[in-house]
Amino acid sequence: MNFLDRLQSEVLVGDGAIGTMLYAKGVSLDANFEHLNLVRPELVLDLHQEYVAAGARVIETNSFGANYPKLHAIGLGNKVHDINLKGALLARRAAAGRDVFVAGSIGPLTKLKGEERDLGEGEILEIFRAQVTALAEGGVDLFILETFSDLRQIEIALQAAKETGLPVVANMAFGENSRIAGGIEAEAVAERLAAAGADVVGANCGAGPLEILRTVKRMGAVIELPIAAYPNSGFPEYVDGRYIYRATPEYFAGMAAEMVAVGAALVGGCCGTTPTHIMRIAEKVRGLKPVPRAPAPPAHAVESGGVQTGAGPGFLAGWGKEKIVTVELDPPKGLDCSKVLIGSRILKDAGADAINLAENPLARVRMGNIALASLIQKEVGIEVIVHITCRDRNLLGLQSDLMGASLLGIRSILAVTGDPASLGEQAGASSVFDLNSFTLIKLLNGLNGGVNALGNPIGSGTRFTIGAAFNPNTQRMDVQAGRLAKKVVNGACFAQTQPIYDVQRLDEMIEQTAHLDIPILPGILPLVSERNAEFLHNEVPGIIIPEEIRMRMRGKEKDEGVREGLAIAREFIAAVRERVGGFYLIPPFGRYEIAAELVKYIKG
Repeated sequence: MNFLDRLQSEVLVGDGAIGTMLYAKGVSLDANFEHLNLVRPELVLDLHQEYVAAGARVIETNSFGANYPKLHAIGLGNKVHDINLKGALLARRAAAGRDVFVAGSIGPLTKLKGEERDLGEGEILEIFRAQVTALAEGGVDLFILETFSDLRQIEIALQAAKETGLPVVANMAFGENSRIAGGIEAEAVAERLAAAGADVVGANCGAGPLEILRTVKRMGAVIELPIAAYPNSGFPEYVDGRYIYRATPEYFAGMAAEMVAVGAALVGGCCGTTPTHIMRIAEKVRGLKPVPRAPAPPAHAVESGGVQTGAGPGFLAGWGKEKIVTVELDPPKGLDCSKVLIGSRILKDAGADAINLAENPLARVRMGNIALASLIQKEVGIEVIVHITCRDRNLLGLQSDLMGASLLGIRSILAVTGDPASLGEQAGASSVFDLNSFTLIKLLNGLNGGVNALGNPIGSGTRFTIGAAFNPNTQRMDVQAGRLAKKVVNGACFAQTQPIYDVQRLDEMIEQTAHLDIPILPGILPLVSERNAEFLHNEVPGIIIPEEIRMRMRGKEKDEGVREGLAIAREFIAAVRERVGGFYLIPPFGRYEIAAELVKYIKG
């Protein structure tokens, strides 16, 4: 009898955690668990056999993260086929001669190391195809897609797995209130997965057995497909150098029985579960049959919304009627912010519409820009665009700080990925990069819509005007325009560019981005000397200064250099002012008086 037929007639028990158990057997958390298929196969085989002996009737291959992006990041990108094939063969060996099904385990993808861009859907499909092909070659009976939080990505993985003709279990990791990222609720997830061709749908990982129980009950209420449940053993606690899960096998088995009672036909464990947990589950559900269900259409299933409106025009209120000018100032390296306050007042009096505050530019420590922005807005009365990077805070910290920024009255955010910490002077500092500029914009858009990254409500929502960075200094303007288009889809409603000195390049940017119909402010960074020009051109990523401009700065220093740099900036502004709606001024070395002269020139 095949897997799906068995699932109709009896409740099947899956296995438990692989990573937790390998760690308990002495494998370092820094090791790649999937690579053990090749270098320590006996350890993996022993674990499979322990789960079979405990009563598991569905065991998973040690291949959860054996995909190209993850393996490529540690120099094993050429081992995708070998690791997956070996993983399937080891599980198949453990199941030999036993009443046990082998499931090919497939987890979600991350970005390719060193790349900010998200993988395209075609690339994702090929990556999953490589993994499922090797697992099928090794003789798996079915696939289990697990711990996915991105609904579209699991649909693509499902497509690849279904091409093999084998059954597919599609499990997603839910957060609080049975929602995945973007606010999509369990009922809508179940219907989407069923429509995409899943043979079994369910939930795994998450916040523990009680949350999984609630989630699978909701999923089972709206679809007829079999339901799977693979919860964590509660939350881990760090004790004496090891991670300990507190949920006892007896408690876990009792919760598994409750999951069966609400419709689960396949129950197993995720992080923190051991062969003992699986043994107790097997004892508890042995002989049980799946309970009959009468699904009804979901009454309150919620899909994530589209682009949310932000705080309104703000500093952009005059767009199309007057030239909008924003000016960047750097927060101080210490606690004295008097210079920034003075500069902000002078720039406001000159006619600037907003102040930009960068966040630790070039990964060098400066005062926190959110607190400083709040102070400038209160004491000077000019709007501040706060630059937020993905480098310094994890997803949790970003959300907390952004909600705090909203509370302080910040209404404009420029979302940027940020320079790597390795560029800065802080030895030992590390980059976080849970998000990139694209996903940060999406997060901001969700906060505007009243939900956090998990889709949980936060109240009326923030009201951010979301900005994006654009680099026109590239050989492929169409590629940069495509990136900006994606940022607009994610929620960006204005853009500011890297400094630009070439009128022809600006015209190409305008042509390539005209269809996006958002305000784009070209960056203007006045030069002050020959040395300054050569440094920017040769050492600062994203800046190209044409040869004729550098020739004009040749030999010019101090006051003469400032005068020539201002003349170059004025000429550029005059040449393009009828084709743009405003400018983003970046005064060199924080010299706000130079920016003030240009603001008056533009506004005059």
